[in-house]
Amino acid sequence: MMMNRKYKALSSIYYLWILLFIIAPIAMLLYQSFFDIYGSFTFANYISYFTSGNYVKMTLNSFLTAFLITITTLFLAYPFAYFLCSSKNKEIFLLLVTLPTWINLLLKAYAFIGLLSKQGTIAKFLGLASQGILFTNPAFVLVASYVELPFMILPIFRALDSIPKEYLIASEDLGASKWQTFTKIIFPLSMDGVIAGSQAVFIPSLSLFLITRIIGGNKIITLGTAVEEHYLVTQNWGMGATIGLVLIVLMFVVMSILNTRKDIK
Repeated sequence: MMMNRKYKALSSIYYLWILLFIIAPIAMLLYQSFFDIYGSFTFANYISYFTSGNYVKMTLNSFLTAFLITITTLFLAYPFAYFLCSSKNKEIFLLLVTLPTWINLLLKAYAFIGLLSKQGTIAKFLGLASQGILFTNPAFVLVASYVELPFMILPIFRALDSIPKEYLIASEDLGASKWQTFTKIIFPLSMDGVIAGSQAVFIPSLSLFLITRIIGGNKIITLGTAVEEHYLVTQNWGMGATIGLVLIVLMFVVMSILNTRKDIK
């Protein structure tokens, strides 16, 4: 009886946290989305979003950039996580993976300005020292992928590391090649990590705006930058709230699709 009361007390804190920091902010966004820049009640924000070609283009561009960032991090993270599982110094490498997450995002973004600009190290390596690659789509995808990379590596590593070694030994005893073992056993059993990592990368990438501004300049426009523009520049908070709600809905849709595929698998 005492344990049940203890668990109820602890769960009430959890529900209070959800109410204050998830439900309440979304409710405030919903309320604000029905007002125009003059404070009058209106449905014009939603009508404008779903009938404007510019917002449709921003939505598609946001999905495209988020998809490119996710694919880039996946191609970089999976081999590294695979290598990490067979390494004798897992703890050290895991520490090196998580270390960049302790550094402020703004500092990391500004550090890349020097690397990607004219005469920067990366620009010289790519043979583009005369013009640099700052304020370009490849530069934006590169920096965003670097920032999101740990969130792809860790779930994949966890999934790979949890595969029983007996499965691999049995595959080898049955005469399977290393490629067959990977494609038939290792990769399918690590799909939970791939899906979790893809969610952890794709969803935040939909609403990026800080890296978009610093690395992409004004050449890359996404829904995240549109929200920033409406809140800080045009002061049209109603339209900014509307775009924010659309982003939240899109994120839930993506999560539902990925989780559905995981359940089917």
